[in-house]
Amino acid sequence: MIRVILHGCNGVMGQVVTAMVAEEKDMEIVAGIDLYDVQKNDYPVFKTPADCSVEGDVIIDFSNAKAVDALLAFVEEKKIPVVLCTTGLSEEQLAALEKTAKEAAVLKSANMSIGVNLLFKILKEASPVLAEAGFDIEILEKHHRRKVDAPSGTAIALADAVNEGCSGAYHYTFDRSERREKRDPKEIGFAAVRGGTIVGEHDVIFAGTDEVVTFSHQASSRAIFARGAVAAARFLAGKPAGRYDMQDVIG
Repeated sequence: MIRVILHGCNGVMGQVVTAMVAEEKDMEIVAGIDLYDVQKNDYPVFKTPADCSVEGDVIIDFSNAKAVDALLAFVEEKKIPVVLCTTGLSEEQLAALEKTAKEAAVLKSANMSIGVNLLFKILKEASPVLAEAGFDIEILEKHHRRKVDAPSGTAIALADAVNEGCSGAYHYTFDRSERREKRDPKEIGFAAVRGGTIVGEHDVIFAGTDEVVTFSHQASSRAIFARGAVAAARFLAGKPAGRYDMQDVIG
């Protein structure tokens, strides 16, 4: 049985993970960590990682950037693998993540969806063919009204997958409002929509002469991110120290 410690257990995503793990036969949540004890859980909840006295095989984190520093210190000390799903980390926190990965297994991806991570792999293979044929590349992403960053981390990761497939030949354009010139053939343009309750939609558009090829992913609920995190936790439990991502999970 894989013993999971859930960091951010009382948040929206934490409760989705709680319900999902309850359906797994080889996994159980043995403890939660959350500052706000507003939910009734079937496991003990501690306010901080340092307070947690329950042993686990892997940590799943869906918290916020402010809570990540204490979590990484805990992971480094206890040598517990962690699936880090929190977004919006600073450069200093990303550097701390890499340091922690020398002591424990750390899995971090721009997006936890299995479908999105498969799309990364597909784009790396398809983009050089379409780029060589002269297709222009644009990325359109849509999210709910509460999302504060734009473009999304997933949109940038999609562009990175395209650029990796094309040996880094492209640069990114986030705003054309001050420009009065035709697009650079070597740019990837971004457009962001914010509104309503859109969970997440991403289109990678390859626009050529007389034809358009679009790779799309649409998230219908946040459960897809929880499902990816659970799959990642199953993969990461027992792994040696190192840096992992969802590409390792999907193989």
